[in-house]
Amino acid sequence: MGIFSKLKKSFQQKSDSDRYLSGLDKSKRSFSERIRRLSLGFRGIDEEFLEELMVALLEADLGIKTAQKVVDEVENRALDRKLSSFDEISECLVEVLRDMYVSYEDEAMHINEQGVTVIYMVGVNGSGKTTTTAKLTKSFLDEGKKVVLAAADTFRAGAVDQLATWADRLGVDCIKGRENGDPSAVIVDAARFAKEHHADYLICDTAGRLQNKTNLMNELSKMRRVVEREIEGAPHEVWLVLDATTGQNGISQAKIFTETTNVTGIILTKLDGTAKGGIVIAIRDLLGLPVKYIGLGETLEDLRPFDIDSYLYGLCEGLVQHD
Repeated sequence: MGIFSKLKKSFQQKSDSDRYLSGLDKSKRSFSERIRRLSLGFRGIDEEFLEELMVALLEADLGIKTAQKVVDEVENRALDRKLSSFDEISECLVEVLRDMYVSYEDEAMHINEQGVTVIYMVGVNGSGKTTTTAKLTKSFLDEGKKVVLAAADTFRAGAVDQLATWADRLGVDCIKGRENGDPSAVIVDAARFAKEHHADYLICDTAGRLQNKTNLMNELSKMRRVVEREIEGAPHEVWLVLDATTGQNGISQAKIFTETTNVTGIILTKLDGTAKGGIVIAIRDLLGLPVKYIGLGETLEDLRPFDIDSYLYGLCEGLVQHD
């Protein structure tokens, strides 16, 4: 069974397959068309084909380093296996993309079995962090969990009110401080409240300023120290929210955050709004971090747990002429 058939079989068993297809439609049309275009005048794995493949991968936002790795690996496998047809090369490409993602071993989500599981949401302003916090809350509520929110993004005008409005809509408690107040104080109050009210999750929406890396580092370090004193092992997860439409610039942002705090996973928002869905592979290759969730639309239900097989099938469905 070829990789396309395996991906399709896996994909059809997923309950959210329709959302993946609709959310990745722009990327699928763009990526599949670019790759299919390489079949015109295809004469095998030669220098011209490899150059065109490189361009197609760069246009899909894999970035120069990751794209070069993919091209080299496709060339090596094609020569080793004596692949000659374009369909075989297409299968090989998808296989390389999948192998690149799964080559890292991911840990399961760290759940605090003794009490509240604390999740820090970090990321630059405009990445969709606050809205994503609301979507994540909805996802946990759907699982029957009790959630408390901490509005610790005290420096961005309106951020506290925005999260409080979402909390009201979702029917959860939101602990907030005053604008421009100390975010660590908010987190301490929220941690105590979450413990007292036996919450399953405390999700902290943190500040996203990047103007000064030292300040960001100090702020995040302090927030980590204060919550650790309240809840053992906290924060249990630190999820970096990245806007998929910013492309390689998002990876530059991610590097700053991974240098300043122990990021455990990525949430990629607005993937439905970009034709450059290859950013997932670049994130994995350059940062080694798992993509935990992806945003595939505007509604609360459109934040979906990331699944590499569904993602690749959604991205490459247009490559499959018949399967």
